Amino acid sequence: MQTPVFADDGTMITDLAHFDLANEMAEFEHHKPWPKGIYAKTLFKKKDFRVVLICMEAAARIEEHHADGTSSVQVLKGHIRYKTQGQKYDLQAGSLLTLGASIKHDVEGVIESGFLLTISWPDNQELLAMPHRGYGT
Repeated sequence: MQTPVFADDGTMITDLAHFDLANEMAEFEHHKPWPKGIYAKTLFKKKDFRVVLICMEAAARIEEHHADGTSSVQVLKGHIRYKTQGQKYDLQAGSLLTLGASIKHDVEGVIESGFLLTISWPDNQELLAMPHRGYGT
């Protein structure tokens, strides 16, 4: 397994990293109880790309928010409820949902779940031109 090397700001210096997602989720168990029932770890971060592994306990919620980049959520285990634009999506292991930039959404763990969040981050010029800001830099 390639171990990523980080700069001081958390950005990956290496261009290649390999992760065992089942092992990563198993490691999360050592950090229980999770604050607010949620545990997340940024696995890969470049100026234009983020990959975050998130685990949620049943009934845990990530309140309404948005990301400034196009994103995807791939459910690895369990069942989450993803709400956006007046719709509810029940996503179970094996499900993939994509979402355009800056669209508000919230997430709830129906049962204990794990999912991979991937964000294609806009460049600084695009980010500064946006009428509002999301999370991260």
